[in-house]
Amino acid sequence: MNDLAPLLTPEGRALLDEVRGTDPADELAVATRLRRGHPAGLVSAALGQARLRQRAAAKFGAEDAERMFFTPNGVEQSTRASVAAYRAERLRALGVTSVADLCCGIGGDAIALARAGIRVLAVDRDPLTAAAARANADALGLAGLIDVREADVTEVDTAAYDAVFVDPARRGGRGRIFDPEAYSPPLSWAVRAALKAPHAALKVAPGIPHEAVPAEAEAEWISDGGDVKEAVLWFGTAPGAVRATLLPGPRSLLGRGLPDPEVRSVGRYLYEPDGAVIRAHLVAEAAEELDGGLIDPTIAYVTADALRATPYATAYEITDQLPFNVKKLKALLREREVGILTVKKRGSAVEPEELRRKALPKPHGRHSVTVFLTRVAGAPTMLIGAPARAVTGAGAS
Repeated sequence: MNDLAPLLTPEGRALLDEVRGTDPADELAVATRLRRGHPAGLVSAALGQARLRQRAAAKFGAEDAERMFFTPNGVEQSTRASVAAYRAERLRALGVTSVADLCCGIGGDAIALARAGIRVLAVDRDPLTAAAARANADALGLAGLIDVREADVTEVDTAAYDAVFVDPARRGGRGRIFDPEAYSPPLSWAVRAALKAPHAALKVAPGIPHEAVPAEAEAEWISDGGDVKEAVLWFGTAPGAVRATLLPGPRSLLGRGLPDPEVRSVGRYLYEPDGAVIRAHLVAEAAEELDGGLIDPTIAYVTADALRATPYATAYEITDQLPFNVKKLKALLREREVGILTVKKRGSAVEPEELRRKALPKPHGRHSVTVFLTRVAGAPTMLIGAPARAVTGAGAS
């Protein structure tokens, strides 16, 4: 895995085709057979690449992943294709025709930009990573739009490009890095690079403190299929704006600077805001759309008496509200013949799996319920219900 060149030869490519889809349980037998006619190192590299392609399919789709080349860090840290495509489309809509992609990794964002018709300079200082990006541009027929350069991004002149995209490394020897100034390169450097270009997008961790967002930037939190994937700081768009964007869609909720919603008693429906809405601190905007309030001033659950369609939160119909008590919950589940128990929590120290094991030790029954472990007006509470039926004849904003 320290050199992609052997895999790019006709022999290497033929081996990759042969090991495609190999079950991990069969790897030893496959390796033994292939080593009779191929160098052991090449066989190991091909099997390793096959494993990475299988992992990458979730991010890139099977069709692209089977043609691309990956490094272990590249699979872990690259942008999901749907998110990269959304970001590339925003840049295209801004009139951007060329982008300097700094810290390009294996080229996931460069690929999305090129597919949007944007010319890309893709830069990474790691030789293996740059080689993977170059191989991927070629494998997907995008080499004419993607120029891969192995260099230190801090030494690259970006003046000739309409926009800059920076994806700093946010992992180190001890795992994830939470301090933006400990990114590589630091966020402060990325901001300076962004301010030199007409437009820029900086990919940052979704947990970035709001106070760390520069005044010149628009901050956007993005989720895909309900999972928060990243935050992006945009320059040259709307300084100070905050938005939560949900994919697929996209659906974007813009901040309006609303005060915190009022606290209400639990109504018929409980709404669980999307993680991007919560990270963007836009629960108030979502609550206003629902004519709802909070169940507790410190908990991001919205309650309302009416069921309304919204892409920004998942609705549950609440049937019971109980003080936290495992015995009472166990008795209720038994009485209602519950066989499937989903446990969610916010503001509770109890682990969902622990409660599930204690409250439903022997699942039996034909019904399913959802239990929310949370606080209501400061008190530990269990809210019991089920996903609400979709509103018909109503459009989501």
